[in-house]
Amino acid sequence: MRVLVTGAEGVVGGAVVPRLLADGCAVTTLTLPDATPHDGVDVVRGDARDADAVARAVAGADAVVHLAAVADPLFRPEPLLFANNTQATFTVLWTAAEAGVRRLVVAGSVNAIGLPFNPHRPLPRRYPLDETVVPDLADPYSLAKHVDEATLRAVCRRFGATGVVLRLPLMIPPGREREIVARSWEDAGRAAAEGWGWLSTTDGAEAFARALRVPVDGVRVVQLAARNNVLGVPTEDLLERYAPDVPHPPFVGREAPIDTRRAAALLGFEPRQADPLPAQG
Repeated sequence: MRVLVTGAEGVVGGAVVPRLLADGCAVTTLTLPDATPHDGVDVVRGDARDADAVARAVAGADAVVHLAAVADPLFRPEPLLFANNTQATFTVLWTAAEAGVRRLVVAGSVNAIGLPFNPHRPLPRRYPLDETVVPDLADPYSLAKHVDEATLRAVCRRFGATGVVLRLPLMIPPGREREIVARSWEDAGRAAAEGWGWLSTTDGAEAFARALRVPVDGVRVVQLAARNNVLGVPTEDLLERYAPDVPHPPFVGREAPIDTRRAAALLGFEPRQADPLPAQG
């Protein structure tokens, strides 16, 4: 399988590309002019918003993994954030499908539900979170992630392609665990909106590799998360403090209030890393 990967040099792409190479895939990356590409890949220099560059990169590809985006929800100015991310997604998916690619895998986000960075700070209507949460959108990053999912559905419908959106939580690469956990504690209340979810980039790469090959009709949206919450404390304690009025079933220990059964059923995916750090209590 030849796979085009956009955003290959980012935090998630840095784990996805080596995983695909280890899986025997031939990988082409669409790499920005000032970025350092991976070893062992074919490189096309260009921007994901440039249809000509995407067309060159996707030539001969069997599948696409689309990761390219401005990944900062607080990026300014907001119109540029929304325009960049939605244009990149549309350009990559449309150009690839028009060229005959029939498997499209997109890096989505838990932010597609609109809760984590909503300035009104809404809490979920219930836990556990899953793919059926009704969106409450009020920020440009979340809106773009929501639109990306609709874009994939439209492109797959138009061209008879199939696609998977992996809704990523907070992603933690090796070596940054303590830094990111500490930062999560600084705004633990906001993180209630996403169930204090997280995932190692190594586990995320495994999910992308599986999403390229599993049988899918149309488009499937899949929520990913590690088994336990990012803060390493009992989940019931977090819910009592930060979301006392949100209905939920009992959670055992540090079990994240996120339903990932679809990832297990569709992808056969179970994260290997349960905690970013040893339990704190």
